[in-house]
Amino acid sequence: MLTLRTGLVGCGKVGQTHALALGRLPESEFVAVCDSAASRADAFGKQHAVQSFTDVEEMLRECNLQALMICTPHPEHESACVTAAKFGVHVLIEKPMAATLDSCDRMLEAADRFGTQIGVVSQRRLFEPIQRMKHAIDQGKIGSPILGTFSMFSYRDKAYYESDSWRGQWASEGGGVLVNQSPHMLDILQWLMGEVDEVHGYWANFTHPYIEVEDTSVATVRFKSGGLGNIVTSLCQKPGIDTKIHVHGSNGGSIGVQTDTGATFVAGMSGIEHPPFTDLWTIPGEQDRLAEFQQQDRDVFNQVDATTHYHCLQIKDFLQAILTGQTPMVTGNAGRRVVAMFTAIYQSQKLGQPIRFPL
Repeated sequence: MLTLRTGLVGCGKVGQTHALALGRLPESEFVAVCDSAASRADAFGKQHAVQSFTDVEEMLRECNLQALMICTPHPEHESACVTAAKFGVHVLIEKPMAATLDSCDRMLEAADRFGTQIGVVSQRRLFEPIQRMKHAIDQGKIGSPILGTFSMFSYRDKAYYESDSWRGQWASEGGGVLVNQSPHMLDILQWLMGEVDEVHGYWANFTHPYIEVEDTSVATVRFKSGGLGNIVTSLCQKPGIDTKIHVHGSNGGSIGVQTDTGATFVAGMSGIEHPPFTDLWTIPGEQDRLAEFQQQDRDVFNQVDATTHYHCLQIKDFLQAILTGQTPMVTGNAGRRVVAMFTAIYQSQKLGQPIRFPL
């Protein structure tokens, strides 16, 4: 089998998830890691038996990488991505793609100029109940999707924000619940409902006075298809309730998933204790399949390590896309659409009006 020389930048919590995948996948020859902290890079490199660096350009030059996983805090994604593009190296970027649209555009421009691929991590697309929803929509089982909802009632405590110095600040994180905890669901909502036409939103910080950024946001969405949407996302509900996406169709059929039970997963800080599962299924003629689907979801969850399994599947997809000249499952343009969504919500509150797309 053909392999790619792979590496990663950002030897933090989610970097461990990527490193485990890169060390296991047959498409990957994992050779190098990079982190601005020499001690962390060295320890990480020794753990995974690869070379360690503190400078991305030096790593790219010396190791002849072909694919790079970018696992740094999101305001730092651009620098590593653009540098990699200049070396002809393809990049898979942890969510969100960036903190700003300008940063996204500079990354996309560099990739286009140097002929490299950009992928963005959204491994929850690969959850079995999410795939089930996507297939049902694509097969016309609910008619046209006319209403999509994303709700997250989660929690983060002070220890979470103190675990990394960059968390909770506008300059170093770029935002709060919208930027850090919501991108997976913002991606999936648009993947299921289509492109956005207009957003009207609000945000606030209700229960986390020790951070600058928002812990709660709500928004209404109009999609280009004419469908409508609603977003409610919050980190104020102790100890966390659930996260859901539901889509309702023009034929009266409704489908949905509960992706999280309790607080949402934190890479390197918590495990995934409950399976994502289909929690709503009223497709005409299939109303009695809900229990069957839920059993399938439990069976899969009991057979895999959900904290790494779906990352591994997406990284595999990205490496295979490079090897075959295909398009990765989640492209840079898809990643930009998520940044456009939370940017629009911030702008909407600032200007006191709906924000039209494209941004």
